[in-house]
Amino acid sequence: MTADRVAPRRRKGSPQPHGAVTSLDHHRPGASRAPVASPTWRTETGPSFELSVRQQTIDALRQFILNFQLKPGQRVVEREFIERLGVSRTTFREAIRELAAEGLLTVVAQKGARVSAPSLDEAVDLYEVRAALECLVVTRFVERAEDREVRLLKTAVRNFKRVSSHTTDILELLRAKEFFYEVLVRGARSNALQQQLEGIKGRVHALRATSLSHPGRVAQTVAELEAIVAAISARDAALASKLCAEHVRNACKTALAGLQGVEETALLTGPWPGNGSA
Repeated sequence: MTADRVAPRRRKGSPQPHGAVTSLDHHRPGASRAPVASPTWRTETGPSFELSVRQQTIDALRQFILNFQLKPGQRVVEREFIERLGVSRTTFREAIRELAAEGLLTVVAQKGARVSAPSLDEAVDLYEVRAALECLVVTRFVERAEDREVRLLKTAVRNFKRVSSHTTDILELLRAKEFFYEVLVRGARSNALQQQLEGIKGRVHALRATSLSHPGRVAQTVAELEAIVAAISARDAALASKLCAEHVRNACKTALAGLQGVEETALLTGPWPGNGSA
């Protein structure tokens, strides 16, 4: 039986592996995006060995999806990723099941796993759920956040505006916007809402990228976020929630316009356009 090779836990003060993306990158305004590399896997022992291997495999595959190294509709070839990550078939399949449960992957009988690509109707429903969740998060933020967190939220919007003024890189824009959401969710003080929102955002990740790539959408997003934060600063939960719902639905309109074009293409090329046969 082949032993999984995993990266050891990094001791405090030890250097970060080359190409790794850390949580601090989200919090560092204007942080540049390092090239995303496959993780380094090494042997370690201990009582949590199997759990550690499985979690690191899940995290690695999730990042491949969120960084668009695996694109919507693309097949996840088992043999390729077992060799690439240096893990066992059992560990890989457990990771696939976890990501399928999150909605990031879709497992098709006799065809294996593919990166989820929501249909038009599914995308509409996902955005409606996202709008409801974000409105509730905004309301809780108004109720529970401290003044310093409101100031940090303003900083997050200014950072997004600054990043958008010098780059059109979608991943950088998404990361800058993610800082805004991290502050918002932290101030809302609700683990339940955080978990639900993260799941939904993961499932519409590609659509969020499509929306931001639409001409004029980034500038519109900046204006919408500024208006939301202004209402939050005034502690007007009703107005902030209303503006948040409008922001999500505007994003939905631009994202679905792109998705509709993809579905029209799919009618001509099959259910998994651009990725060949199963």
